[in-house]
Amino acid sequence: MSEAQVIIVGGGPAGLSCAAALKKRGIEATIFDKNRQIGDSWAQRYKHVKLHTVRRYSGLAHYPIPKNYPQYVPKDMYVEYLQDYAAYFDLDYKPDTRVQKVRKPSKNGRFLVELEGEEWHSQAVVIATGHHGKPVLPDWPGRDEYRGQLLHSGDYYESNPFVNRRILVVGSGNSGCEIATELAENGAFYVAISIRTSPAVVPRDFMGTPSQVFGILLSSVPPQVADRIGMTLSRIALGDLTRYGLQPAAWQPFSARRVPVIDVGFVRALKNGLIQIRPNVSRLTRSGVIYENHEEQAFDTIIMATGFRTGLGQLLDIEDLLRADEFPAYPSGDVTSTPGLYFMGYTESHRGLLYEANQDARGLSKIISTYLEGSENGSTRELAREQLGTS
Repeated sequence: MSEAQVIIVGGGPAGLSCAAALKKRGIEATIFDKNRQIGDSWAQRYKHVKLHTVRRYSGLAHYPIPKNYPQYVPKDMYVEYLQDYAAYFDLDYKPDTRVQKVRKPSKNGRFLVELEGEEWHSQAVVIATGHHGKPVLPDWPGRDEYRGQLLHSGDYYESNPFVNRRILVVGSGNSGCEIATELAENGAFYVAISIRTSPAVVPRDFMGTPSQVFGILLSSVPPQVADRIGMTLSRIALGDLTRYGLQPAAWQPFSARRVPVIDVGFVRALKNGLIQIRPNVSRLTRSGVIYENHEEQAFDTIIMATGFRTGLGQLLDIEDLLRADEFPAYPSGDVTSTPGLYFMGYTESHRGLLYEANQDARGLSKIISTYLEGSENGSTRELAREQLGTS
């Protein structure tokens, strides 16, 4: 049986940021990460992906991204930054270590963290495994009949294998729109994107100003007002996209607290006729799909950009911490109903996931420091109740 004062499950940006913020307060955290090295979760993404957020607001706690990096950092450079970050703070990072289960505190107040063939005890646990736990694979009728190539967006790397092919991308989040654009502009014969719920689309930059900056500034006004301003700016920058088959957004970023589609070429490809908007898929056939409007269309490849589930339901053996969709029921960087257990990196925001991870890590380090002090004084449970009541 091994022990650690704080265990962080997940060594991505949120976990690293939390560990560094704790170290600034003199608290050593042990990071367990299923990947073989720091930054692997980013290195495995498709080849040409870049941060949607600007360098200035994408750095982690207490160590900004170097100014010689470009405004929008490519994934390989961001991996280098993460590795430099961990080295700078000399973080206790344990790679290739998969946590099987996190169990509630025992009588001595310590959590049980089960690894493969090993157990650890800890006073506090931070869950930072991220959004991409398990790919969501639609259970379409006819999947067994389809004879083309069917893959999830998480398995897509580059456009070269898809030259001269007819491709349907299912899902209109950022990954789906970017993959469709890359394929359409790099030799695919025909590219369509199937949209169930029309997304909000915003320009990456507006008159030389990154949309992230507008997101940060507008976060201080009522959501409905921020949405109206954002819709107006997007309409000015992108025009009326209904002319090209994209219906008005079914939700708005500030009110829904959802990340919009950041346009990095999708709108241009749509306007140039390189991407066709199609309805939601009803079922698969031997050669392609049937849409909800009963139209049938053939495709060589179907790419499911249908998102991920967190997988937290299998990780946590503690009740009342998760919503029905396995997303944390408590805000990242804040207290929960289980004293000593926290979440990091799950804040979906128009200000940017990395920006929020920086802010949340700083706040959480203070909360954990106070909690650990109470643990030494034998008053952790009372302190946790007080924190939860005032959060």
